[in-house]
This record gives sequence, structure tokens and C-alpha cells, in this order.
Amino acid sequence: MTDPFAALAGYPRLLIVSDVDSTFIGQEVIELVARRAGTEEEVAAVTEAAMRGELDFAASLRARVATLAGLPARVLDEVRADVTLTPGVHELLAWAAEEGHAVALVSGGFHEIVDPIAHSLGIRYVRANRLAVADGRFTGEVSGPIIDAAGKAVALRQFAAREDIPLGATIAIGDGANDLDMMALAGLSVAFAAKPVVAESADIALPGPRIDDLVPLLRLARG
Repeated sequence: MTDPFAALAGYPRLLIVSDVDSTFIGQEVIELVARRAGTEEEVAAVTEAAMRGELDFAASLRARVATLAGLPARVLDEVRADVTLTPGVHELLAWAAEEGHAVALVSGGFHEIVDPIAHSLGIRYVRANRLAVADGRFTGEVSGPIIDAAGKAVALRQFAAREDIPLGATIAIGDGANDLDMMALAGLSVAFAAKPVVAESADIALPGPRIDDLVPLLRLARG
């Protein structure tokens, strides 16, 4: 059986690219926002189907965001307070910093939530969606191009180029079907507490709850 870590051993620096919702954080942000709009149950069902790969992600995101129309944008302050980091995030980042590796976040969620998290943790690279707002309320639309499976793969490639890190030295961590493209592109794909379609496709699958379970595996592989 091929060692999925073997190819990483020859690279001095790695790029770790992580999905955010239900991977880097413990929640699905769209559901936290939808709770304030009274549409959480509807939105959660669509999210679950999309993460299993049963729905087109972009179409599903538009449908979910549409349920937020008219909601005051200030609810994002409440949502930020509800977000918790996945156990082991600080340990994973500390190891990456110690070893000189780069870390990036890519999300089908929203910059409005992900950016403050990244800033607080010293993460430079973020790619996510944006909620359109007019007169202080959500319009029910996404602002700009939707970051779907293809968008996540593009982000991984661009972040690797900026850090001058070969694709073979990249690690993609995800849990849903919209992570599969970037995971296929990366040198090592890691399914974390993932849907079956993702766990079956990944080089390795971590059951959770700690994302830093990846660290001892990388330490062992890199000597």
C-alpha cells in the first residue's frame, strides 16, 4: 500500500489549506445566520445535501442565502460570538509556525466571519463568499463570484504560487463534497469528520474531534 505521506517528505515547506465550516470551526455559519431569520431547519437540510454531493453547491448556496433576505446585517456580530474553533486548531497552527509552513483558509462560507478569525490567528490567505447588503440588511444574494468546489481548487493553486510552494507540497483538509476538487489537486488530501463521499476519496481520514491529530502523522512522515 502506498504511503500517502511519502511525497511530502522531500519538501522543506508545506502549504496547509483548510476548509472552514465544520472543519476549522465547529459550526456551519449559514445555519447560524439562518437561525436569526427563522429558516435554520430549511437551510440545514440543504447544507447537508450539498455537503453529501447531492446538490450543486452554487445553486444550493444561492437558495440558502435567499432565505436571509431582509435580515439586519448586524446579526453577524451575534454569529461571530457563536463560532468556536475546532479543538486542536491552535496546536496545528503552532506546529506549522514552528516548522515554517504556510496556512490558508478556503470557505464556502463568508468573509464576514472568516476574515476576523484568520486575522486573530495570523493567517494571511483567505478565500470565501460575501453576503450582499443594502441599507443595512441582507439582500438575499451573494456578492461576487461564488467560491464553490472549483473556486476552492483555484484558491489552493494561487496560494501555493504566492508562497512558491509546489502543489505536491500542499495539504487540503475538508469535510464536504465542495472540498473534493482542492483535495484532488493537493499533494495530500485529508478528510476531517467528513461525509462518506469525502472520506472515501481522501488519502487519509481523521474522525475528529481534534484537527491536530494530523500533526503527529506529519511529524512521523517528515522524520
